[in-house]
Amino acid sequence: MDLETISTANNINLIEVGTDLAKSERIDRFLAHHLNDLSRSRIQALIDEGYVTVNDLLCDNKKDLVKAGDRIQIITPAATPLDLVAQDIPLDVLYEDEHLIVINKPAGLVVHPAAGHSDGTLVNALLAHCTELSGINGTQRPGIVHRLDKDTSGVIVVAKSDRAHQDLQAQIQAKTARREYLGIVRGVPKSESGVIDAPIARHKSDRKKMAVIENGRKAITHWQISERLGHYTLVKFDLETGRTHQIRVHSAHMGWAIAGDPVYGHPNKEVSQYLSGQALHAWRLTFTHPVSGELIENIAPLPTGFEKLLVFLRRRK
Repeated sequence: MDLETISTANNINLIEVGTDLAKSERIDRFLAHHLNDLSRSRIQALIDEGYVTVNDLLCDNKKDLVKAGDRIQIITPAATPLDLVAQDIPLDVLYEDEHLIVINKPAGLVVHPAAGHSDGTLVNALLAHCTELSGINGTQRPGIVHRLDKDTSGVIVVAKSDRAHQDLQAQIQAKTARREYLGIVRGVPKSESGVIDAPIARHKSDRKKMAVIENGRKAITHWQISERLGHYTLVKFDLETGRTHQIRVHSAHMGWAIAGDPVYGHPNKEVSQYLSGQALHAWRLTFTHPVSGELIENIAPLPTGFEKLLVFLRRRK
């Protein structure tokens, strides 16, 4: 027996690992084996969201090993079913056919409903625009293949069929789909280009933030300077991986945070007069059409505020 005690109360599972545990085991596998009501994928999501602690320390990696004597707490927040409604929200459509739709998302628009954002999202707008969306992500995130932060603008692809969804998701995981961003950073990188290879995980003390952490998930960002703007720099980012807040976290880690980033940077008046959030734009998305095999390239024009900020910085440098 490798458990001494296991108790459940108010959506909190407390596990005390027995001293007779034969060998160390990955925490996601261990919990899936001992908590019959939670799937391994659900446990991995709870780890990513900061709901699992080991010996009162936040667990931020599903590959962490459980050892004899460990005290594990896993919180399963009560699910709040959302009643999705179609809403007539304008969409900037870059490409559309019966299999998928590509949108230029404005900054300020949340991608899918979640706690605090039950409506007014991209999904609500899509339900009014499309007759069908893929169901792979369940009823709360229909069609959503990948995400953009609320205050990040730019190109995002949405699947109308499960076949398209699976193919597009596979392309992103295999890194054959290319995602390119433009960002204005507050700082002056010394070289003209580079690669940031720094693992990312949930912040150890602030569950809403991500951070560069030694045993986090692998995260790689390629970057190249497009234009130097005095104390600011226009940078092109190319994602090799797609971790939450990856570009924002990596930029801040390098010492030149995205301009106007309220979480990882230092918002200031000269930026906020043009932008409500961070100066980060998903500029180009290239992928192979899941049915026709055609190479599809979508470019989202820079938002007006982003353009005005560039004009201001060019005049001032």
